Parts: sequence; structure tokens; C-alpha cells
Amino acid sequence: MSRPGFTITLERNSPPMMFNAGDRFHYEKLPEGTRVIYPPGPVDSLADPNVAIERALLEPFAMEPLHERLFLGMRLTIAFDDLSLPLPPMRRPDIRQLVIEKVLEKAHAKGVEDIHLIAALGLHRRMTEAELRHCLGDRIMSRFYPERLYNYDAEDPDGNVVIGETERGEEVSVGRRVAESDLLVYVNINYIPMDGGHKSVHTGLAPYSSIRHHHNPDTLSHTRSLMDPPNSAMHSSFNRMGRLLDENIKVFHIETTLNNAAFPSVFDFMAKPEHEWGPVTKANFLANHRATSIAPRRLSRRIFQSIKAPHRMTSVQAGATDPVHAETLKNSYEQMVVPVEGQSDVLLLGIPYLGPYNVNSIMNPLLVYNMLLGYLFNLYRGKPLVREGGVLIGTHPMPDEFHGVHHPSYVDLWNEVFPETNDIREIHQRYEEKYALDPWYKMLYRNSHAYHGVHPFTVLYWAAHALDHLGDAILVGGDPTTTKRMGLKRADSIAEALEMAQNTVGPSPSTTYMHIPPLFMCEVS
Repeated sequence: MSRPGFTITLERNSPPMMFNAGDRFHYEKLPEGTRVIYPPGPVDSLADPNVAIERALLEPFAMEPLHERLFLGMRLTIAFDDLSLPLPPMRRPDIRQLVIEKVLEKAHAKGVEDIHLIAALGLHRRMTEAELRHCLGDRIMSRFYPERLYNYDAEDPDGNVVIGETERGEEVSVGRRVAESDLLVYVNINYIPMDGGHKSVHTGLAPYSSIRHHHNPDTLSHTRSLMDPPNSAMHSSFNRMGRLLDENIKVFHIETTLNNAAFPSVFDFMAKPEHEWGPVTKANFLANHRATSIAPRRLSRRIFQSIKAPHRMTSVQAGATDPVHAETLKNSYEQMVVPVEGQSDVLLLGIPYLGPYNVNSIMNPLLVYNMLLGYLFNLYRGKPLVREGGVLIGTHPMPDEFHGVHHPSYVDLWNEVFPETNDIREIHQRYEEKYALDPWYKMLYRNSHAYHGVHPFTVLYWAAHALDHLGDAILVGGDPTTTKRMGLKRADSIAEALEMAQNTVGPSPSTTYMHIPPLFMCEVS
């Protein structure tokens, strides 16, 4: 059995705490009385993933077995999550390869020939051939790539179809190949509770005209939280779209969950409580701390981006989307949830080097903002770990660095819009449509490896709930210019940030440090 998550209260002689600060490490002693919450250990993995996959396909939820849905002459489409999941990328063989190979075996046995495989990108960048090969393996690539294995194209003028509108007027559009298939099999990796379910299709296989209905400031300000779908306005939109889709398209969903064994042994200090560090773990930390402190940022980034996670599959379920996802959420919460008593005046978080939008890339200032105020703030179920009007403190250098190929519209938004305003609602109203419809960004999205022109807007909107809830947000170690441009305060040390926080929450604040990575979430009583 795994070790459950736990909480400690720091005493005067407690060791300093390790914080991620992008591709650097921050190591600082926290005040006596600080509450530190540690993640659970990895839950038990499946003894034989291939046997479990076979069983899931034979015993699906609320549907007949997969092989009974396959027939000679049919049009079969298999869609799968792109490289934004899992984080870090997992060692080969990737779960997507294992699942899709099983699906293809059954299709071959039924004589199905018209098969397409689609990377469900949505508005993300196109995956490279090497990235697809890592996810799917050599056999699938050699058989299908590139004619029948390709990236979804949200801007193909003839490649998307309007299915209809929900009762709230939300346009439901999907790729034409999906709409014209006899069956869509969607293969999902669920690392956090935000993912999976109807979200998979309606972000991964949908164009901007559909995605704009759930990725906007108003919807995300009412998403409480991203990791708690029953209280998420965004997920409510997905579900409305999903109900309409299910009336028109047959979907067989296959979802998997992973444990949080996210780092190889040389990086074990990231997930191990400091008071459990032995000589080897201490040596690993000191070596990495020293190396990343003196290495050029480009080299340090390359080292971190090379990490492949020893994730293990903990469950696999298949069938109708809603009952499948209910089982997925149950298994995901078993790995991630830590019960916590009471909110805090101040919440401390280390910001990791990697998020879903900078795999093999650069975490630019907008993505740091998204990670702190979007992903990390929302790691809760029920109510936030930091009280309303409280202060969120993160650690990251937030350098003024961008990947020119992956994030061209980010660069322009940063240089053209942010000098005028960092108000996300004003940015939404004044600039979103211009960037979304710009032909240059569309061309780069379709033919290069650029995120869609509107993508930087969506990552900003993820902060909407945090901006409404918090009294202040402070970045420790952030570049003064970039931090100010993003609308954040900055400090040189955690001690200085905690002193600044008292101007917002008053003297002697209660302080909690959420010890990430690996990712986990809190259920606050």
C-alpha cells in the first residue's frame, strides 16, 4: 500500500524546505509553526497492464464489448491525448501505445481497414514525428504514419463540422473525420482530475469556435475548482457538449490513471520529505542544486526536459464516457487527495520546471503565471487551501524567455499587449478575436509547431478564479521587469515575501507550504 499524504508543523529546529523554482532549486528555512503538506506516495500499480486493458475492452461500462462494435467496412477513428500528458513524459512503452495496440488487434481481427489515428491537440502545437513515435511506438508509426496517423487540425477549412448547439447556445464542433466515423475510440491518460471525460473530445478534437465557450474569463472564474469537476463551470460546459455529441456520434472511451512515481531515483529528493533524506538523497540534491545554479539556463532546461518518468498504470476502464470517467475520478482521487483541516492566510508553492504547454520547450512568463494562479492554486476539492483575501507565494525566476517556434503569439502578446494592460478581462475583450483569426498564426499552427494564436489567452484565463479570490500574489526570485508586467509582486526570499504578506493579511499569519512535486490536491475541512 502507498504512504498516505500527511501534514507536519515545523518546529524551531526543523530542516530547511526544498522548493522548485523552475529549472533551479530554492532551499530556505521556514518560520516555526508553518504547516507543511506532503503528497501521498505512489499507489499500487497494476500487476499486468496488458491483461487489465484486455479486461476493460471486454467488460466496458454501459456498452457492449469493443469487438462487438467493430465490423467489416466500418470507418474507425482512434484519438489520443497529446504530449501535454503525462508530466513528465513517461518512459516507453507509453500507455497510449499499449492501449492502442490492443484496439488495433481487435480491429484487425474484424477485418477493419479504414482506420485513422489522431493526436487530439485542440489548440496545442503539432507533435513532431519523434514525439509521436515516443507515445505510440515503432510498429504503429510504421503502419500508419503519416497518411493515417496525424495531428488534429483546428484550422482546416474543410476538416471540421458543426454538430449543433447546446441549450445555452454553445457551438459543438469536431473534426470531420470524427463526425463521419462509425466509431470514435478515445484513449486518455488521466494524471489529474481535471482531464478526461467529455473534456477530451471538446478540447482535443474541437476548433476555436467551440473551445471559446468554455475557455473564457467568465466560465473560469466560476470554476471552483479545475480539479473538482462537479464544481467546475468549465466541466459543466464540456458535459453539455458531450450530451449533444453522444446523440450524434458513437464514442467508446478508454481512460487510464497513473501513480505519481514521477521522477527517477537521481531526482528522488523532489518527492521525499526532507526529514527522510538519507546520505544518498542529500548528495543527489546537493549535486543537482550546485549544477543547476551554475549551469547556463539553456543547459539546465535541457537536463530537466530529458527526464522520463517511471509512471505506472493504476487503473484502466472503458465504455460510455460518463460512467468510465466516474471510475477514473475515483481512482485519481485515491492517488491525489490529502485531507487538510482549515484554510490558511498564506499559501507557499514551488513552481516546477514543466507544465502541459512547455514540454520540450520553454516556460515563458505567461506559462509561469498560468502554473501558479491556474494549475497550482486550483489543486483543491471543495474550497481553496488559502482563504479568501489571502496571499499566494510562488518561487520562480520568471525570465523573459520564449520559444520562438512554439509560442509566436505569446511573444507578440507579451510585447504588444502587456505593456498596455495585464487585466485578463480587458485582454479578452480587446484582443482575443484578433489573435484567434490572424492568418499568420493560423499558418504557423497548421504548418509549423506553434500553439494556436489564441492559446496564450486561454492560459491567462485559467487565473480568473485565483484573481477573484486572492488578496495578493508574490513571486520569489522573479525577474523584476517580467513580474511587474504580469501584475505580480516580487521578493528576493521567502522570508521577505512572508513579511510583505502581512500587509495584506495582518500580523502573525497562518502559513501553509504545499510540498510539490509530485502533484497532489487538498480537501479542506
